[in-house]
Formats: sequence, C-alpha cells, structure tokens
Amino acid sequence: MLGSRRQGRARARLASRAQGVAGSCGAQPALKTAARVGGGVFCSGGGIEFGLLAVSPPTMEEGNPWAATEVAEASVNGVAGSMSEDYIVETNGLTKEFRGFTAVKNIDLKIRRGTIHALIGPNGAGKTTCFNLITKFLQPSAGHILYNGTDITASQPHAVARMGLVRSFQISAVFPHLTVLENVRVALQRPLGTSYHFWKPERSVEVLNARAAELLDWVGVKAYAHLPAVELPYGRKRALEIATTLALDPEVLLLDEPMAGMGAEDIQRTSALIRRVAKDRTVLMVEHNLSVVADLSQRITVLARGEILAEGDYAQVSKNPQVIEAYMGTGHE
Repeated sequence: MLGSRRQGRARARLASRAQGVAGSCGAQPALKTAARVGGGVFCSGGGIEFGLLAVSPPTMEEGNPWAATEVAEASVNGVAGSMSEDYIVETNGLTKEFRGFTAVKNIDLKIRRGTIHALIGPNGAGKTTCFNLITKFLQPSAGHILYNGTDITASQPHAVARMGLVRSFQISAVFPHLTVLENVRVALQRPLGTSYHFWKPERSVEVLNARAAELLDWVGVKAYAHLPAVELPYGRKRALEIATTLALDPEVLLLDEPMAGMGAEDIQRTSALIRRVAKDRTVLMVEHNLSVVADLSQRITVLARGEILAEGDYAQVSKNPQVIEAYMGTGHE
C-alpha cells in the first residue's frame, strides 16, 4: 500500500519533470530525438546542462520508485544526463551569523536523491543550525538553498514541509495527552482541509483511522494505538514521531539526533526503521552515534567550527587526520 502510493506519486513527478525539461529545450530537433530514445529527456541552455531519465514502472525496484534497475548515461551533442547527479537538496555558500558570531560559514552541501546522508561533527560544529536553515526555522545571512531545483531560501517552514521536506527534532515532539493513533491522525488531517474545524464531531476524522493504523503498524507501535503518547517508552515515542512525519508523505526526511538518549535495543530497532523509511525516500540525519552513522549512511559530511571539514563514506572520513583531530584533539595517535 505505502509502496504503491509512493510509486504513483513518483510517476506523476517524473512525467511532470520530463514535460518541463522537454519544454525548456525549445525547437531543438536533436534534443527532442534524444527525449524519445531510451525514455530519457536531455537538454541544455544558458550555459546549464541538465537531464532526466523517465523511469517506466517495469524498471522500478520494489519499494523504491526513484531507482531504476539499469541507469543509462546518454550524450547527445555534448549534453550528458545521469541519475547519479540527481541532487534533491543543495546549499550554496550557506552562512548564518548571530550578532557577529558565525555559526555556519559557506556550506556547500549536496544531498543525493534516495540516499541516507549523515551530518556529523563535534558539539558546536553547526549541525543543528544547518538543519534549521534547510528546514527554514532560521533564515540564512547569506547563501541559497535548493530543493528539487527550486530556490526555497526565502520560504517559510510550513511551505517547505508541504513541498515534502519534513523534519524531526532533538527533543521528543508529540501531543502527550492525545493517544498514539490521534497523534498520527492530526498529521493526516491537513489533506482533508479540516485541520482547524475544532467544532466538528470526532467521527468526521474517523475516516483517517485506517491510514493512521497502517502507519503505526509500519513503524511497529500499532499495539500502543490507544495509549496516551505520554505513556510510551522513549524509543517507541521516537517511532511515533517518525510515523507522524510519514503521515505528511515526505520526499526528504530530516532526523535530528534520532538515537539520542536511547539504549542499545531501541537503537537497533530505530536503525532498522530508518533503513526501511529510506527505501523510497531521502534521509538527512544529524547523529552522534558513529556506529549508527557507519551502519546507515552512504554519504557523510563532517562539520567543525561551522565549516565543512571532510566528505565521503565512513571509511574515508574516519581515516581523515583533520576529522580525527576535531574529535580527539591535536596530537592524537
């Protein structure tokens, strides 16, 4: 059910993007020919080259509507396109100053679609500030933020959330005195247009119960559906938060220290849940538990004193002398 909904939306997005790219090509016969060959759309103009592979349903991997079993590269008149360069979130020169103190400086971040990307660094490195900038809880002092190629630098938090960029917080953020099911149901109400209809009877939102229960089952807390959220164990409460974010059907999920305060059993359970979530979404997470980072992340960006110190996979960054110094101190052997 969840996979089919995501695949339907993915097909629509791909078709829309393909039409937009093809329309931008103008009257260029060679490029229009390229759009028909192999199901891809490629064009360039104004010094910018870009491409889009239109993925047909038979080539989609199960549970991941964005992944193709075979991703081809094409080059027509010097114009190349590849899904490997498909960045869903980008920041350019992102800077935030607080009354003369620079929290982050010139951050150029590229988040590849369909990956788990970790943002790590010692305390005070600027990780949460980056999160707040990307999700628009803070406005940058300089720089730009792109989401799916659209500049969202001046957007508001609710606007980017509705676009599919949704976050969690370090501190557990649920409605403590609503039941577990009601927490998810609140998140599901917006598409109905009844979010502020407080005078309506409860039965008006009972149509959402089945979908809420489905999400609770998916994150492993359905057994607690009628329990007040305040009574949930901490690890299960974090799973509920993920269920409420999934209710918004995000394309990008930003998790701010999802393992904070958890024991080993809860960490294992939450790691498995994040891996499942990431099968058809992009995940950007801040995390201090480096074992979790090593296990989950395909790409890691290390921050120190508000600037990017290193990037790569875990094997690369864990051996970087500057990263070791930032974590362990000068002179560490």
